[in-house]
Order: sequence, then C-alpha cells, then structure tokens
Amino acid sequence: MGDERYTIKDIARMAGVSAGTVDRVLHNRGDVSPKSKEKVQKVLDEIDYEPNVFAIGLAAKKHYTFVCVIPCCKPDDYWHSVFLGIERARKELRSFNIDIQYRHFEHGNPKSYKDACALASSDDVDALLVAPNFRDTTLNMIRVLHERNIPYVFIDFNIENTRALEYIGQDSDLSGYMAAKILMRSYTAGDELVLFLSDTKESPSEIQMHRRINGFMRYLHEKLPAVAVHEVVLNKHDEEENRIILNSFFRIQPNVAFGAVFNSRIYMVGNYLRNNNVQMKGLIGYDLLPNNVELMKQSYVTCLIGQRPGLQGYCGVKTLCDHVVFKKQVESIRYMPIDILIKENIDFYFEFV
Repeated sequence: MGDERYTIKDIARMAGVSAGTVDRVLHNRGDVSPKSKEKVQKVLDEIDYEPNVFAIGLAAKKHYTFVCVIPCCKPDDYWHSVFLGIERARKELRSFNIDIQYRHFEHGNPKSYKDACALASSDDVDALLVAPNFRDTTLNMIRVLHERNIPYVFIDFNIENTRALEYIGQDSDLSGYMAAKILMRSYTAGDELVLFLSDTKESPSEIQMHRRINGFMRYLHEKLPAVAVHEVVLNKHDEEENRIILNSFFRIQPNVAFGAVFNSRIYMVGNYLRNNNVQMKGLIGYDLLPNNVELMKQSYVTCLIGQRPGLQGYCGVKTLCDHVVFKKQVESIRYMPIDILIKENIDFYFEFV
C-alpha cells in the first residue's frame, strides 16, 4: 500500500477520527487521547505513511538554529572530520531554513568548555549537538536545556541517563575490549604491556579514555590475567619531554612488547619508535590522522580503530532536523561501527565526508 498517496482526510476516514486529530498526531502536537492516537498510528503503519518532507520544508516559514558544541579543530585532525560532516548536513538541509552555529572549546580546558556550554545553553536555539568533555559541566548545561525544553544530541561520547535525544558514536567499552583482543593475538608468555596515556586516569576531561581502558582491562582480566601492565603518561604538547620519558621507560622495562593508546595521539609513540629505532610486537590506537596512517604503513603502528567522525557530525545534524523540523521519532542510540584498519586494507578505506 506504500505506493499510494493518502491525504489527512483519507487517514482520518480510515481511522474513524477527525482530520484535526490526524494532523496533531502527525506533527506531535499533543492533545490527543491514547485511544485516538493508537487508531491513527495503526493506519499509518498499515499504509506505510511517509510525510512529504520537501513540502514541509518549502511550506515552513520558521527558521531553525542548531548550535554545535565541539572542540576547536584544524585540518586533518579528528574534530575537523566532525566539522566536515556537520557542514555536509548543513548543505543538504539548507532548503529547510536551518542555520548551523558553533560554540568551539579547547578540549581538556575546563574554563573553555564551561564558557562554550554557558553560551550554548543561553542562546536562542532550537537544538544542540554536543561533544561532551567534562561531565559535571555537561550536566549543568543540560539541566538548563531541560528547563528550556531544548533537545540535544551527544556525539563521540555518551553520558547515559540524561534524556539526550540520541547518542551517535562508538560503544566505548566494547571498543576498548576489541582493541585488547586484536592487540594481544600474538602474545607469548613473558611479554609485557604498556598503556600510553595522554593524561592521568583521574583526569575529568578524559572520560572517553576511562571507558576504553575499562573495556581493554576487562579483556585482559578474562583472557590474560597474568600479563604485566605498565602505564606511561605522556605530554600532549612536548615531544622532547616524551622522548626522555620513553627512553627511561624502555630502558628499565625491556620485556614490554605491546602498547595501546586510547585516543588519536598514537603518533606520539609511533614517532618515537621510528626516530629511535625501537620495535614493538604490537601498537594499537585510534583515528585515521595522516601521521597515524603513515606510521602504520611503515609498521610502527600495528592497527588503528576508526570511529567515522564525519558520519557522526552528519548524522547528529540530520537527527536534530528529523526531530525538530519533521517531528519524527528517532532512536536513542546509534552506534558507529568499530572499524579495524591495518596497513593491508587502509588504502581501501574512506571516510564519509
């Protein structure tokens, strides 16, 4: 029946309700009894009803503003891919009077993130796309959004039980679990492991890292409970300091054969291995930054896990549009694939944008 065209009057007649009731159900305006809503929904399901979204967009006089709270970015980094995905969605949806604005922040900087959240939650907006950084600041912001009845979508990292419209990103715990499973395939007795961290595990800005490490350690506890695990905290901005740290570490820990990095900064370790002629049996990390990919092709990085950041940005804006403009129901979670890339298949992989 899906090929036929039905008017609101047709649906009302088939459901035994008024045309006004059908209109309120289609546009989620409320003031409909559960019984009447059930009748209308049954007919909509039977006829496989799809609203003419293009007619909706052309007829709408309202303009919509979506604000994206994401980290500052530069070409070729992870967040630039998110930005490109957002911009692609903007171009596709421009006929529906949607304006995209940004509130950028410096990742890991509590004041920068707090300022961006304060601006975003006070703006005259219809919806937000948020890449959460500090949990408490995020919770403070969404309390304001709930009071103002402003919907929001999380990307990259999920803060559960906050009534977000949707989370779009990987299952962080499972991603860490898979990283350990892939990395430790060639483990032999006596091999040791090091976790390379870009901040201490207690840092409130590294909530994504916490989840991945939890999943990673869960695999080790299940499969390799006797493996020795070390931790090294690297400086995000000082390559020379990292060289000194790593020189000392590898000198006193000669049995370390495997390493894991839980964000896109695997290049910090890979560059050290290449520059100092150090070999490891396995090194795994995240994100297809050009430097990371080049190090993998040169065999200093064993494997990279891709998160499709461009698709996250794109789907985030599309979800907000579906909910705010087209009044569609959306899923509460949309997990991104956990893409496993090695040097043999990296040339065949491409990002969404």
